[in-house]
Amino acid sequence: MFRNHDPAAFEPIFAGLERARERAEAELGLSLYWIFDAVRHFSVEEAERVFRKAIEMLPQFPSIVGIGLGGDERRTGSIPFRDIYAEAAQAGLRLTNHAGETTGPEAIREALFIGSERIGHALSATQDFYLMQDLRERAIPLELNPTSNVRTGVCPSFAAHPLRRFFDAGLLVTLNSDDPAFFGSDLANEYLLAHTEQGFTREELRQLAANSIRASFLPEAAKAGWLERIASIK
Repeated sequence: MFRNHDPAAFEPIFAGLERARERAEAELGLSLYWIFDAVRHFSVEEAERVFRKAIEMLPQFPSIVGIGLGGDERRTGSIPFRDIYAEAAQAGLRLTNHAGETTGPEAIREALFIGSERIGHALSATQDFYLMQDLRERAIPLELNPTSNVRTGVCPSFAAHPLRRFFDAGLLVTLNSDDPAFFGSDLANEYLLAHTEQGFTREELRQLAANSIRASFLPEAAKAGWLERIASIK
């Protein structure tokens, strides 16, 4: 976010984004919260700048709810970010992390070790029975992105994606588009493909939608309202 730039220059830009967020909520009924994401292979120091900026801005902007790590896991794992994750958690921010997309299940364990509450991609969890069991028992949300995984070449097809396997194993899986503009698939299309390529029924799609609310960092009252709306859909 701040790579090669002055972090202070970001604040007026973010203030504009925040005004747009408030307007969307007031005029369109859209809820949006911010997660500051860092690219892990830009260095630990760069990530610390991003996360500390989130901590610094949190009192002024309570719509900032979390931090996350993306980028190339093969170049930088999660352990180097353990201290800054602890600092962010202490400040009241929630913790997400991409792990197991291009690396083995040990990367997912490492992400959990530093306190990550949600795991993005998590493809390699299928290689470790005990990890699958742990993810299920702890109800760790998995942010699955099938079309993204196909487009990046880490999964051969939507039909072959472990979405169905994770779901049937009782894991708390959510369906996501990752980056619609980049990967050419929005959330509605991911749900359609889950139905056509993996046989998800209407009721199972409803469960995926409910999972996304449970896994979110929304306030509990807002979660309850959205879950009621999903349950009422005929």
